[in-house]
Amino acid sequence: MEMSDSRVIAADRATVFAALLSPEVLQECVPGAQDVTGTPEEGFDATVVQKVGPVKATFKGQVTVSEITEGEALTLTGEGKGGAAGFAKGEARVTLAEVEGGTQLSYEVQAKVGGKLAQLGSRVIDGFAKKMADQFFTRFQEVLEGPAEDAAEGGETPEAVKKGWLSRLRGA
Repeated sequence: MEMSDSRVIAADRATVFAALLSPEVLQECVPGAQDVTGTPEEGFDATVVQKVGPVKATFKGQVTVSEITEGEALTLTGEGKGGAAGFAKGEARVTLAEVEGGTQLSYEVQAKVGGKLAQLGSRVIDGFAKKMADQFFTRFQEVLEGPAEDAAEGGETPEAVKKGWLSRLRGA
């Protein structure tokens, strides 16, 4: 299965690039992520709980970062095993470009599944993969930009939410 899309994020390219390499941001953005640890140099270990159709599984896997062009592009390659549910493998090429109003993030994803998951059929799997990618990049955009005015929780303004994430990204 292959898919691609792009979106404009209201943040500078360096901030978007740093967020893609942050285990804290990845854990916040990956749907169902229970734990994401590691570094871009060593790779990330992740535990993700997901339900695909009637199959619910806990996937444990690794993600490696390669083909890094600082501030411009990178490739994320991952593989997760979900026990009897099967496995999922994927690769995403992410590119960043400066545009008016922020950074255009574009991605091309190739993914495949095996085991019980593969028996669900390509329509279910393709729909699920698209939904996961959309949820990830929507959440990623929210983390960097702050939630919409009416979605801010606990009385925090979107600016306060954004400052909190940005200061963590920059190690402040």
